[in-house]
Amino acid sequence: MQGLILQLTRAGFLLILWLFIWTILRTLRNDVYAASGMRVPSRPPKAAGAPAGPSFQKAKGARMLVVTAGPLQGTKIPLSANPVLIGRADDSTLVLTDDYASTRHARISPRGNDWYVEDLGSTNGTYLDRAKVTTAVRVPLRTPIRVGKTVIELRP
Repeated sequence: MQGLILQLTRAGFLLILWLFIWTILRTLRNDVYAASGMRVPSRPPKAAGAPAGPSFQKAKGARMLVVTAGPLQGTKIPLSANPVLIGRADDSTLVLTDDYASTRHARISPRGNDWYVEDLGSTNGTYLDRAKVTTAVRVPLRTPIRVGKTVIELRP
């Protein structure tokens, strides 16, 4: 009887050990694949009767956010009426894999026909051209915005 209990205990321990290892491997796989790139949400569908073109922009206004330097160089994000959130958080519009970027680092938002950048309390700061952003600041076209090692610009 004691031999049977010993064998069942060994089998139970081995089963628990394999479940533990399987859980660790599954978690590692999910973490590796989740951090493997940038996620840009698609545009929401237009409501019935909505105007065909973007009514919030002038013809000469910014239409695109372009990453000009950093690991995501060449990435282009089309602008809409929604603000662009920049940071390391998974729900950011521009997800950065940069140790110098905060989880919620900066926001670029439209106000009328202009776009404004504001720092969201980041550790290392947000810079417009070479000036540190402390309040919401209007962003001219083709002016570099630096967030960590990433540099972005508004383009027509």
